[in-house]
Amino acid sequence: MKRALPLAMLVGLTLQGCIFSPGQHMDTGNLVREGSPESSRIELIPITPKLLAIEGAFDKTNYVAPELLAYQPVEYRIGAGDLIFITVWDHPELTAPSGSQQQIEANGRLVRPDGSLFYPYVGTIEAAGKSIEELRSTIASRLAKVVAEPQVDVSILRFVSQKVILSGAFLKTGQVPITNAPLRLLDAVGQGSVLTNDADISGLVLKRDNHEYLIDLDALNRKNSNLQSIYLKDGDQLHLPYNDQKKVYVLGEVNTAKSLVFKGSNMNLTDALGSVGGLSQETSSGKEVYVIRGVDKLADETVKVFQIDLKSPSAFALAQHFKLQPQDVVYVGPADVTRWNRFISQVFPSASLLRTGIGIDNDIGNN
Repeated sequence: MKRALPLAMLVGLTLQGCIFSPGQHMDTGNLVREGSPESSRIELIPITPKLLAIEGAFDKTNYVAPELLAYQPVEYRIGAGDLIFITVWDHPELTAPSGSQQQIEANGRLVRPDGSLFYPYVGTIEAAGKSIEELRSTIASRLAKVVAEPQVDVSILRFVSQKVILSGAFLKTGQVPITNAPLRLLDAVGQGSVLTNDADISGLVLKRDNHEYLIDLDALNRKNSNLQSIYLKDGDQLHLPYNDQKKVYVLGEVNTAKSLVFKGSNMNLTDALGSVGGLSQETSSGKEVYVIRGVDKLADETVKVFQIDLKSPSAFALAQHFKLQPQDVVYVGPADVTRWNRFISQVFPSASLLRTGIGIDNDIGNN
């Protein structure tokens, strides 16, 4: 009996220490111990209709820079590397000097690296920088000296001089030629064939004239999308990043804790919780659902922790409109009874061991 009383006191003190020790769960009133250095760098923000309205005002997922929309394609100008086909009607010896049996490209005229082009009875012409109509007019005027009223037509067999570069999560990367038909942004993306399972379609970067523009391709399916109005020009670069770094982590008292990859421009809190099977009905606390948003410089910036009470049915409407960001951590805390059960499961094995030890000690003493 003399030893049993101190044991009871020991278990009681252990119980008290486990229940009130800091760090057992995330408390809405006190995320960290008051007065600690961490307390000044964590901001707890309830998810409310007012918060969603403020974030909605800064939502730029449909934003396109005005200068991109203002650009209109100009008439195609011939450049070095382009392959030109010149037709002189009723003069096959000029149209197809290599013979009509040859492939059409065999009778094409290549624009030289210096921009010049040679044509019989015309001589060397400065082709680079000219439009198709300007080149046709120049050839016709010079041929008129040897051919009566020449009927000349000019077309481009192969466009090389002007191009757009694709890189990143495309099936086909590399050059996309700009032709005499204006090249739209969506046309170039279509030619590259997006890797839909691996691409971050909200993170397309257009590099133009030493500027970078972020374009959300997912906005194409939204109302008032103006992506169809973006045209590309020579020298543009399109980079589509992979989505391997665009993840959200769902942890705590959920049915299946795991990381989720963004498939579009955003993922809301309801989508994230639904993707892991929802909250665990047996162990979770609906009032302790948090979204932890990290920062790049933890020593200088404030970590934001958003909190929502999903015990209220109306809160699910808020969760549906709360947009997560890459690297967010969604954490669901345990219910009070869950903490108690876990404490009991940890204490009783220790208590049983202590009781066994006391029993052995008493037996030795009696003997």
